[in-house]
Amino acid sequence: MICVDLDLMLAKRKMTLTELSQAVNVSLPNLSILKTGKAKAIRFSTLSAICEALDCQPGDILRYEGDDEHDAD
Repeated sequence: MICVDLDLMLAKRKMTLTELSQAVNVSLPNLSILKTGKAKAIRFSTLSAICEALDCQPGDILRYEGDDEHDAD
């Protein structure tokens, strides 16, 4: 499962979701869906814009976490 750590990076950069929304020209509801981990996909152009605005790498906001159900096998 891919986990989104956007809230952690926002805190490190002392930036609000509203400020990020304005910086990357993505709606606040869409960023909120991403931040809460409910997003099913993200465009590379959006990911690139977020990384540029937060001065980070994609791996700073996205990480893979093993699925416990499959780990038991």
